[in-house]
Amino acid sequence: MADNTLWVGVLTAGTAVVASWVTGRGTTRAARIQAELAARSQQTDRTRAARRAAYVDVIEQAQQMADLYWKVTDAQAVPDERERLRVLRDLRLRLRDEYAVLRHRVWVVELEGPQEVATAADRLRRATSGNYRALEAMIRSESDAGQQFNDCYDPFWQAVLAFVRIARETMQDTDIAAASGR
Repeated sequence: MADNTLWVGVLTAGTAVVASWVTGRGTTRAARIQAELAARSQQTDRTRAARRAAYVDVIEQAQQMADLYWKVTDAQAVPDERERLRVLRDLRLRLRDEYAVLRHRVWVVELEGPQEVATAADRLRRATSGNYRALEAMIRSESDAGQQFNDCYDPFWQAVLAFVRIARETMQDTDIAAASGR
């Protein structure tokens, strides 16, 4: 009888040790998986926030430039030629400065990605060149420069709208991917 009690005790103790070991491994693995998921979720949130900020900065800068484009259009109506040229030159300098900011913000979007949004941001940046060339022609008093400038506004604005659409779709795709755990 004593022998059976010893074997039952040894078997019970062995079972307890193995069960404890299995439970410990399972708990450790579950904790590791939970930590990895939390880290991935935080990274996704950081990426999303950085992209959103970069996209908003480009949109805001494009709006700044659009506001100056409207001022150029208004300046065309200034009756005094000297005053009109002074205003146009001032606007040219302001647009050049705003373009530098836009270029920087487009570079940030290129860093944050994805490529489709970066390409749309670069198209928006390049869509400003027609307006600038037309403004230069206005300052040189070329006859159809005002109309050239006005004709360049729509392609610029379409590039802004395309960027907004692609950025929005990308952000929504990011939200869907984060929700599904991808």
